[in-house]
Amino acid sequence: MPLNLEKKCIERGLKMTGQRRIIARVLEESHDHPDVETLHQRAVKHDPKISVATLYRTVKLFEEAGIITRHEFGQGRARYEEVSEEHHDHLIDMRSNKVVEFTNAEIEKLQVRIAKELGYKLVGHRLELYGIPLESK
Repeated sequence: MPLNLEKKCIERGLKMTGQRRIIARVLEESHDHPDVETLHQRAVKHDPKISVATLYRTVKLFEEAGIITRHEFGQGRARYEEVSEEHHDHLIDMRSNKVVEFTNAEIEKLQVRIAKELGYKLVGHRLELYGIPLESK
């Protein structure tokens, strides 16, 4: 049975080769917003013949099809995640590069209010917070 990401690819008319299936599986099983290098390290465990070039082409194809989204978290490399049905924002730990997903109703309301005050209807947004861990005493 195909995984969710693979189903999305098929629904959008993408030809699913064996390597694309592996890349889709690796992306779907990732919960850490991996970059292409990390995805490649994980994919070659399933098929050592997957090249970095194939991975770049496949990630670009998935992104253009609206299946995954690309993030630039200020580290000089793109990171990816599956497009989610539910909105969430990101907090990036500047020491470890860990990405924490979160939702906050107050922030969502505030963004809508700000857009309205400026004369706009908010139709989408992307919020990225950057921080370092609080020092424990």
